Amino acid sequence: MNEVLTLEQAQSAGRDVCVDVLIAGAGPCGLMLANELGLRNVTCLVVDPKATTAFNPQANATQARTMEHFRRIGIAHQIRALGLPGDHPTDIAYFTRFARHELARLRLPTAAQATEQIKTMSGSWSAAELPHRVSQKYVEAVLREHAEQRTGRAIAFGWRLQTFDDTGEGVVAQVVPAAGGEPVTVRARYLVGADGARSAVRTALGLELAGATGLQRQFMGGKMFAIYLRAPAFYERFPHDIAWMYVSVNHERRVFMASVDGRGEFAFHAAVHPGETPEDWTHADARRIFAEASGMDIDIEILSTSIWIAGHSLVAERYQRGCVFIAGDAAHLFTPTGGLGYNTAVGDAVNLGWKLAAVVKGQAQPLLLDTYEQERRPIGLRNTAYARDFADSVGLFEVTPALEAEGGAGDSLRTQASEVLNAHVRREFNIPGVTFGERVDASPLVFSEPALVPPDQANAYVPSTVPGGRLPHRWLPGARSLYDLLGFEWTVLAPPALAAEAARLAQAGRSAGLTVSVLALSADEVGDLLDEGLLLVRPDQVVAWRGQGEADAPSVWRRVACVTSSG
Repeated sequence: MNEVLTLEQAQSAGRDVCVDVLIAGAGPCGLMLANELGLRNVTCLVVDPKATTAFNPQANATQARTMEHFRRIGIAHQIRALGLPGDHPTDIAYFTRFARHELARLRLPTAAQATEQIKTMSGSWSAAELPHRVSQKYVEAVLREHAEQRTGRAIAFGWRLQTFDDTGEGVVAQVVPAAGGEPVTVRARYLVGADGARSAVRTALGLELAGATGLQRQFMGGKMFAIYLRAPAFYERFPHDIAWMYVSVNHERRVFMASVDGRGEFAFHAAVHPGETPEDWTHADARRIFAEASGMDIDIEILSTSIWIAGHSLVAERYQRGCVFIAGDAAHLFTPTGGLGYNTAVGDAVNLGWKLAAVVKGQAQPLLLDTYEQERRPIGLRNTAYARDFADSVGLFEVTPALEAEGGAGDSLRTQASEVLNAHVRREFNIPGVTFGERVDASPLVFSEPALVPPDQANAYVPSTVPGGRLPHRWLPGARSLYDLLGFEWTVLAPPALAAEAARLAQAGRSAGLTVSVLALSADEVGDLLDEGLLLVRPDQVVAWRGQGEADAPSVWRRVACVTSSG
């Protein structure tokens, strides 16, 4: 095993650091990629100028597909134990002000209920995991813990990517201490810029973001003022059923507030009105804004404040140049409706991780890496469009002072608002189609069947074995998840009658240097899942090919995995 030098040791000794992959950015995307690579014994170094993982809550919703990926790498149970207590409601609720009229609510299971209910759900929510309401700050800490274990290298917090040069054979980069000091040269086969919205890697590559930005709405369009706060008295004084997310809908201040720990910490985000200058706001202003949204006179402890911009729907023109890639917020910027930015970033890491590993190990031709952009950029466009639609749905709903009026006129307006907001909350938060329906039908890696592709719709998901989409999930006898039985790399699923054909297909993959598992399942176990015959499932749980075993096995592997050898 190669010597593992820390950057400090390399700096002191005047030596270079050599790794397979250099990752700039230790947010969810960069840390997930480090896990994917570490699990495959691919050496990597993650650098980030921050002192450590996130302090502020940031993203607050982990979608079900992301939880399935966390389950695949063995951390879903640890993630689900964090954030809200197991018995804390995860409802989304809308009010004129938190202490006044309730307008709408979507009731959702607690974390404890989710682990049991998912085992009996079918149709659109046929899955191994349900969503989990947990702050990004907790997720990052878990991802960091496991990334360091799996890569054998500490995340290099306090170090910044300064420059890099793509030599055609790899990348030579200079990284420097964020506080100043001598640079260290890092030599890598590949560089991944997972360095956020202001990505230095994207800028250095000259890649532009395209799409919509600067969209103005009464809510979720323009500047937002964020307060990370502690208010233990909130639960005692709150007059309604508690929720996970609280949304204030009034003419004075529109806000959403997510529970961070279920005990008194909250992530509070307020729309800034035209003409206001939140850059000048003090903690006294923050308390005033909380009172405007809540209608409550309670003490709050302000842990931090910040400003961000809602209204982005942007995707980079390219995700790769030569040996350098971008991913996560470096590749796409969202308005956070639907919680799609962080979850799309995790999907980027999953897609790129197995492909980088296959090429680094010599199992696949470098052209496999071209499919990262081909597969993930259309998903970036799709998901930013969905997020923009959700933002329009809530943000273009105009609110006047009359909504809070007492008497018949106010009651009538609140009834109308309830109809609109009850429809909206289901439109934005009951999104199995967005969550599970990502597809890569145009990818050269899949044997696509365009005529049979199910419709793409936000609020309904049609499980399908048509190549290009997520393998439909099944719960097997004994409450076993089908996904838990898949191999970590490639899996051939087969009905008993095609066991011999499955063995031949798997052996052809192994002869090409791949790790391939075979899983034989009867109709009694998985119903109609294997009615079309064999299913060839990729490391990211996407169906790449299906058939009766009549195809030439080596040619299948050349197509789906870009293998360097036909065996």
